[in-house]
Amino acid sequence: MDFDFTDDQNALREAVQRWVTKGFGFERRHALARAGGHCRELHAELAGLGLTALAVPEAQGGLGFGPVEAMVVMEELGRGLVHAPYAQAALMAPAMLAAGPDALQADWLPRVADGSALVVPALQERAARYRSRHVATRATATGGGWLLDGAKSIVAAGDEADAFIVPARVSGAVDDPEGLALFLFARAASGMASVGVRGYPTQDGARAAELTLSGAPATLITLAGHAVLEQALDIGIAATCAEATGLMDRLLAVTVDYLKTRRQFGAPIASFQALRHRIADVKMQLELARSMSYYATLKLGAPRDARRHALSQAKVQLGRSMRFVGQECIQLHGGIGVTDACLASHVFKRLTMLELAFGDTLHHLGEVSAGMQDTAGVFA
Repeated sequence: MDFDFTDDQNALREAVQRWVTKGFGFERRHALARAGGHCRELHAELAGLGLTALAVPEAQGGLGFGPVEAMVVMEELGRGLVHAPYAQAALMAPAMLAAGPDALQADWLPRVADGSALVVPALQERAARYRSRHVATRATATGGGWLLDGAKSIVAAGDEADAFIVPARVSGAVDDPEGLALFLFARAASGMASVGVRGYPTQDGARAAELTLSGAPATLITLAGHAVLEQALDIGIAATCAEATGLMDRLLAVTVDYLKTRRQFGAPIASFQALRHRIADVKMQLELARSMSYYATLKLGAPRDARRHALSQAKVQLGRSMRFVGQECIQLHGGIGVTDACLASHVFKRLTMLELAFGDTLHHLGEVSAGMQDTAGVFA
């Protein structure tokens, strides 16, 4: 199988690399994190590069690129430790909006593409524990549309977003995958009278919010909400895998540089055989993660059951790799590795957050186990 990237994909990677190198160094990232992790300025810069148009169809003013291009961008954003909610706003949101009626797409997708609208999914509920079908938020039909009542947690950049994509229940019990629909709630439409948004910085220097809806007016995207929601979550998992691969690449490079400059007993500690073996183990975990990130991306177009199983497999390996690489590299740095002035500590925090995103390792291990047949695929 050929895993070489095309010239266009390599050019895309180089464009993101140049922006990260020139416009988003560690000092700027550190300052933004200390100021609360606000991202709207970064989102505008990514839009200026054309990256917010990446997954939007050409008919709606986008570039119409596919999963591999998204993976390339996420790797480089990860390597640059960029904290903007790119996966949620530029990859997941367009996929969900594309399931809506033509008028809704024509209204919002061009604005998503040019970066003038920040639309983020508001998916997580407090009692859900990663179960996409667990939705207590309710949607009530009115004469002129729908009203939403419920609460969502850990909404990426929620206090800076212009609109939210909200799963809500139109029928059925809380854990029933049937009866789920997707709605678009625009903050300007309600004047914020029926909405509470409480923003806060996260441990990795980004930003999230708690969202409370009480009679909030919303527009229906689709009544086939669960299938579209699962697809969007899988896009998010693949993006997380790619971002984590870029982060681990950066952390390994930083750690190797540190080992070459730190001296003990009159020699660089990079010359110590025990530490060289530990770096070799880190490199092995990184390459396992990279291969599963590729696998996740390439499986996004597979039928539902095969796609879900593959994405859970990838998330299990990435979770294990992120934990191993992060812990080993911090230990190889020693005490300085956990200080706020050290890049490694910030990468480690971000890896820890990504391990929990869209389902932690134990959750996806359970999903992989549940998806296995009696023979586990060993015997025909």
